[in-house]
Amino acid sequence: MSHIVTVETEIRDAAALNSACRRLGLSLPTHETAQVFSGEATGYCVRLPDWRYPVVCDTESGRIRFDNFEGRWGAQRELDRLMQAYACERAKLEARRNGHTVTEQPLADGSIKLTVHVGELHEDD
Repeated sequence: MSHIVTVETEIRDAAALNSACRRLGLSLPTHETAQVFSGEATGYCVRLPDWRYPVVCDTESGRIRFDNFEGRWGAQRELDRLMQAYACERAKLEARRNGHTVTEQPLADGSIKLTVHVGELHEDD
């Protein structure tokens, strides 16, 4: 049986955020209070390539704070890549916690297809 799922991403899992950063070749996030243009924000700070300010992830609320000044201080695609990587890593961690295996397939349009194998062993594990 196949199920297609659309995921709206909130960042609530620090382990999955670490995995997402590793996956993208970014420095691991640090929990701190950071300057975000006109204010401060506290949470896990991710420094995206060529972004002026960090992306601050509050894992308790799931919210992220950032200011890329509509792309002038950082390309939106970098944040999109982080959100996609986080969603992928979070889904994989949760599937594995429940004893399932996961295969991953990058698609031509840039999306990623995850297949969760329930009740079977897969060669990747």
